[in-house]
Amino acid sequence: MNYWLMKSEPEECSVDDALAAKNATVPWVGVRNYQARNFMRDGMQVGDGVLFYHSSCAEPGIVGIARVASTAYPDPTQFDPASPYHDPKSKREDPRWLLVDVQVLQKTRNLTLPELRSHPALEDLVILRKGNRLSITPVEARHWRLIHKLLGSV
Repeated sequence: MNYWLMKSEPEECSVDDALAAKNATVPWVGVRNYQARNFMRDGMQVGDGVLFYHSSCAEPGIVGIARVASTAYPDPTQFDPASPYHDPKSKREDPRWLLVDVQVLQKTRNLTLPELRSHPALEDLVILRKGNRLSITPVEARHWRLIHKLLGSV
């Protein structure tokens, strides 16, 4: 089993939006970074653990526990000219961008970035590295367990 941190801007898709969706499951649309796409394509498996992270907001942080609910498949927004994620160079027969479905299992308190930084055992968590801007990052099992403990969900 692998573990991931997936960032979402709450005005795009919040943890509450995901919980309100059918089966608390949403397609993770709009990923337009090759490394993040490759994580979905090559690394993610159904059932993998996900830390649902709100970014680009007043208090960024982990706000939910989720799981990968599908294998990777083409992101339809790349083909939609009305979408902000449209990619005119992507072809239906050879799609450039993929997504996975994510199912929220539990909303948590907001485990904020400053709180994450305050724990020495998390210092090498990818999201805490200087200059990291990826929307999807791997999480080590030891980090996953500690974050669950901090959230009181273990």
